[in-house]
Amino acid sequence: MSKIETNTIDTVSGTTNLTIGSSNASTVTFESGASTGHNYPAFLAYQTGTQTISTATPTKIQFNTELFDTDGMYDHSTNYRFTPTKAGKYVVGAKIKYNNTDSARLYTMIYKNGSEYERTEKRNDSGGTDPDPISNLIIDFNGSSDYVEVYGLQESGGNVDTNVATVTRMYFFAYRIGA
Repeated sequence: MSKIETNTIDTVSGTTNLTIGSSNASTVTFESGASTGHNYPAFLAYQTGTQTISTATPTKIQFNTELFDTDGMYDHSTNYRFTPTKAGKYVVGAKIKYNNTDSARLYTMIYKNGSEYERTEKRNDSGGTDPDPISNLIIDFNGSSDYVEVYGLQESGGNVDTNVATVTRMYFFAYRIGA
């Protein structure tokens, strides 16, 4: 192992990008002084239209609008799933905002490869407030076929709509944290 010590590393004249590493190693690229490649791929999607969730029926949530998607790995129009092509560990999170419900159990569930992977429950005993269970976890992706989706589940005895009044009410996100 060698060690390099220096005060300044600069780009070649006429360029703005400096890359440390090679194609067969982990790389960090600095573009106009800012590092890139950290926590990428990444996306954040939200829902723009109300979706009805039937009682006791897991329903895929249609997060149909992207706030950002650094590498185009979130499908916001067909499958509503994130399929990263870069292997590693990712922070994945989702929040579902349900409209007023009394005496209901409400769930936000993250599915990996078509099966339930994690769920968060919130029980709304009374009062008709808008409950919003949030799920966050770290998932290891293989970089080729692994994908995640978000499902909602509610047990109120009737239909319940999602509440999408603002972007922060319902969201689905992921970002890479390392190998």
